[in-house]
Amino acid sequence: MSSVVSSDPSFTAGSFPLSSGQPDEEGVGAFIPGPRVHVAGSADGALGGLSCAVKDVLDVAGTVTGNGNPDWARTHAPARHHASAVARILAAGADVVGKTISDELAYSLTGENTHYGTPLNSAAPDRVPGGSSSGSAAAVAAGLVDFALGSDCGGSVRVPSSYCGLLGMRPTHGRICAEGIAPFAPSFDCVGWFARDPRVFAAVGAVLLEEEGPARRPSRLLLAQDAFDLLEEDVRTALMPAVARVEALLGSATPVTLSPDGLAHWSAAFRTLQAAEIWQSVGAWVDEVKPGFGPGVKERFEAAARLDPAEVDAARPVREAVVARMVDLLPPGTVMVLPSTPRIAPLRGSAAADTEVTYRHLAMNLLCTAGLAGLPQVSMPLARVAGAPIGLSLLGRRNSDLELVTLAASICAAG
Repeated sequence: MSSVVSSDPSFTAGSFPLSSGQPDEEGVGAFIPGPRVHVAGSADGALGGLSCAVKDVLDVAGTVTGNGNPDWARTHAPARHHASAVARILAAGADVVGKTISDELAYSLTGENTHYGTPLNSAAPDRVPGGSSSGSAAAVAAGLVDFALGSDCGGSVRVPSSYCGLLGMRPTHGRICAEGIAPFAPSFDCVGWFARDPRVFAAVGAVLLEEEGPARRPSRLLLAQDAFDLLEEDVRTALMPAVARVEALLGSATPVTLSPDGLAHWSAAFRTLQAAEIWQSVGAWVDEVKPGFGPGVKERFEAAARLDPAEVDAARPVREAVVARMVDLLPPGTVMVLPSTPRIAPLRGSAAADTEVTYRHLAMNLLCTAGLAGLPQVSMPLARVAGAPIGLSLLGRRNSDLELVTLAASICAAG
């Protein structure tokens, strides 16, 4: 077992208990409709005794990957093999106990699915869980499973983690094999995971990252001042004690400007490049099937279909500049702290113009950096505003995933 978790003398491989005292699964609404998928893990392994849910964009052999849309499910055959990440956690001993609702074709950040409903955010029941890994986050937050797999392209692990009060990881792009994930935006897509318990979070990371510790603790901390400047005062105030918890381990944070060109400029380039890749991946299917999409998702696909190639060409140099900027800001031993989301989760049933446009665009200003530069980012449940969770993130250089996982687990365990 990786030394990520072995510092706890009470931990031994296979010692995790299954979740107990589970709330009403039907009331949570995290799992896709129909018979529940159940695949037993190996007899022994580092994740023995843990239960896991899998976002319904990842293949589980013998089942249809529904991708959050009934027309997709209707037009696709059952998977012949497990997705690589699913196979890995099964081999490590975890039991897969269900597939979870995703926003439609993973193209939303709210967690409200027109066809399958909105999973419960147990940490703030009057608010959305966040998407597109909504069901996975809801299952973990409600204690239905010990951890869950999701995917993160524009923020689909980080946003639900922030909204539901969970640890959530977007790894370095390509660090975890994405084989067996529904097509979306391949140069941005990552397989990520959620957990409540820092030990579980670290143990799952050790398995998925295939990396043995000990991980070196970063020695320098940066604070993305322009990211914090985007926040309303109550959110910024709530996050400052969380920043102090990170500083207690790493020393005082040095304020820096993340984007000299403005985070909105980076975000616009991200949306353009993402939309171009999404249309290339699934546009032919959309044209042929003409699926029924819900509010927000429908408009984004329409915009992707109309995208001017000149806009895509103009966005590519922006991405190259972001990569160069982050290499400069994050040499080995350096980590950056920034808000995971600009606000707490929107109220359930809010107008689509607010949740799918205003909230989404504000969030993308904070989320786009990791996507454009292919960097690892972990959201930690360290603050609340008006009784609802909001996350603080650690952003690291490429392939510093184990450092971030270990650091985040230490910070959360210390609380």
